[in-house]
This record gives sequence, structure tokens and C-alpha cells, in this order.
Amino acid sequence: MSAINVYQQRPDNAAKAESPLHHADLPSLVGKGRKIAGISLREKAFLGHLTLRGDGRDPAFAGAVFKALGLELPVALTVVANGDTSLQWLGPDEWLLIVPGGQELTAEQKLREACGDLHVQIVNVSGGQTLLELRGAKVRELLMKSTSYDVHPNNFPLGKAVGTTFAKSQLVIRRSGEETWELLIRRSFADYWWLWLQDAAAEYGLSIEA
Repeated sequence: MSAINVYQQRPDNAAKAESPLHHADLPSLVGKGRKIAGISLREKAFLGHLTLRGDGRDPAFAGAVFKALGLELPVALTVVANGDTSLQWLGPDEWLLIVPGGQELTAEQKLREACGDLHVQIVNVSGGQTLLELRGAKVRELLMKSTSYDVHPNNFPLGKAVGTTFAKSQLVIRRSGEETWELLIRRSFADYWWLWLQDAAAEYGLSIEA
């Protein structure tokens, strides 16, 4: 394997970091709103986001990914997870790896070591996107307002993840629990989606979690 410059891209604690929704000051909204809300929201901020590209048809590549991450390479429109680490299918040769904040460099090093001479590409995209977690009995109703994609449980089981139109823009919807969904959003649209979610959730009640 040719030499590759792999280095720590995450700022240390002395550097100021702002999540895509820092302007909303979500921590100040925790505990406010309805006592019993149909939807709760939290930003899973400052996680490590890495795109991984390789030959998904090659058993050696799938084996290397499992060796490095302990996760099976997910098939089309699915996401697999182990705790706060998840691997999501994005395309025939592309996946999104999300790891706890601060573990990006270690994850990349493990992947490159396991892949050896295999042709792979790993790019840190942490600063460009974030993950919103929505929980509650009314989340599916909110999603039905926001996207034309069929989010009925028969069509959207646990572990499914799709890129789709949402509020006239594009994002990824992931279902991680019976009443838990995740929205993978881009930084440039974060304010727009925050305003949309507040309006769409108004009739159900929206609470913010830390």
C-alpha cells in the first residue's frame, strides 16, 4: 500500500467548535414546551462522519471492514449499528461511517490497516453534516407531512435508511427504533430544517432533549 497522509483533523478542546444547529441554542430549550410532547428532538452533535468507498462485491473488502469495525457491510438502503457507531449504505460503492466524536482518526487508521492494498477512499466529512434524533408516538405523522416517501412500518422497517426529498430539499431518513428516527442533514440546510420541524411538530408538541 502506498503511503497515505492520515492525520488528526479534529480540533483539540482549545478550539471553538459549533454544530450546524448552534444558532438554535437547543440546550436552552431543554425542559421547555409541553409537558407531554408527541415528539422529542435532540441533535447528536460533534460525531465523526466518514465516507468510505470500496468494492462492495469484493469479499476481501467486506471482510476488512468487519475486521476494522466489527460491523457487516450493509446492503442497499440499510444501516447497521453497534452503540454509537453506525455504517450506512449510500450507494453501490459508498458507505457512511459515524463514530463517537474524537474517534475519527482511529477508525480511519483501523480501516486502512485492515484494507491493506485494497483500493479504498476515506474522507472525513464531519463538519458538513449532523444527525437529528426524533423520538415519540407522533414522529411518523411529522414525517408524512414532510416527505412523499412511504414511511409506513411495512415499507420502512427498523434499520432502513433512504435519501429522499424532505420539505422540498434533500436529506437522509434512518429508522433506528420503533418510535425513533434519525435525520442526516447538511450544515447548509440546518436552519431551514429546524424552522420546518418546529412548524410541522406544533400540533403534536415538540420537546428538546439534551
